[in-house]
Amino acid sequence: MDIKKYYERQISLSEWFEKLNYKSSTEFRLEDNEKRERLRFLKSVIGVPFDEPVQFDAIDLTKNTKRFEKYYQKHSEEYCALRLIPKDPELPKLRMRGLIIRKAYEWFKEQEINPVKYRAEFIPHSEKPLWSTIFIVNKNGIIGEIIRGMHNQLSQGLFDANKPILFSYDFKKLKLDTPNKDAEEELRKIIDYLCVDDIKKKNKIKKELGVKFHKNHIEGYFETISVEEFGLWFIDFNRILGKIYKDFTLNIKDANKKHQANSRIIYGRSASKGVVTGKVKFLNDDTVFNNTFGKGEILVCEMTTPDYIIHIKKAIAIITDKGGVLCHAAIIAREFNASEILKDGNIVEVNANEGIITILKRD
Repeated sequence: MDIKKYYERQISLSEWFEKLNYKSSTEFRLEDNEKRERLRFLKSVIGVPFDEPVQFDAIDLTKNTKRFEKYYQKHSEEYCALRLIPKDPELPKLRMRGLIIRKAYEWFKEQEINPVKYRAEFIPHSEKPLWSTIFIVNKNGIIGEIIRGMHNQLSQGLFDANKPILFSYDFKKLKLDTPNKDAEEELRKIIDYLCVDDIKKKNKIKKELGVKFHKNHIEGYFETISVEEFGLWFIDFNRILGKIYKDFTLNIKDANKKHQANSRIIYGRSASKGVVTGKVKFLNDDTVFNNTFGKGEILVCEMTTPDYIIHIKKAIAIITDKGGVLCHAAIIAREFNASEILKDGNIVEVNANEGIITILKRD
């Protein structure tokens, strides 16, 4: 897989939902747009650290107001992420990352937007990541993945030498599928921030954000990153995904099962539960546009991209070589319903309850 081309074709999770005609795509877009405002509220109540942006109305950048000019003169050579957040949720969010503010300002001036309808958020950016996590908090506990390096490895499901570590915390014991003291220390620090024992603070959060608590832990979908310069940041808090994954669980004990090359059994990690039987249809970047995909077939590919959306809608199950239990592709697959071993025409049973694929018939 050409990683550069893959990222050029990738889209945000909100855009995934829109292209799949998700019934609440506008609601989801608004939830995503305002995630840092929810994190700001959590910081004010319980001290949750987050990648706090410097905010302007986009018209401040267009008119180069005194406030923006003062900020620009002081920080123009610092690295940032720039987000253009629409005031109308029907408008698209625009974003870039990894440029110095001077270059990011040039990027802003190239965008064809009505500045009256947007706000601009300059977010600190680091090139020295330590740990990243992506996880769900629900009635079953805290379940997700942690990896050394940038969080996009988890959200996009692409990683190299530093493979993600699965973890689960049942509000009593923390389990990792690969023992790692540094990872465990990072996770305990994150968990402590989400545990709210104070009744007044809990009630304040419930009233403002409309969230549930499980054993005093805030329900939801979260992403974090720790970097050398700034320490730990929460970078996402999504209540809608928290509800979608309200029953999600993970069996850490079985996560490391291996399959044999000639076996009829393949072990993997499942993003959602269910058992289906169907015919394998293998697609890749060369065949995704010109291959007929039948309704009820099982999509097998290296990794899903937006090009696969028309096929995702028809598939009864999706099997990929790359990805993670909470990557964007896994979230989409969960909502809408090995390639070296599985071939076109194979009849297989996908048991997502156990993370097992059984080849019933080879064609």
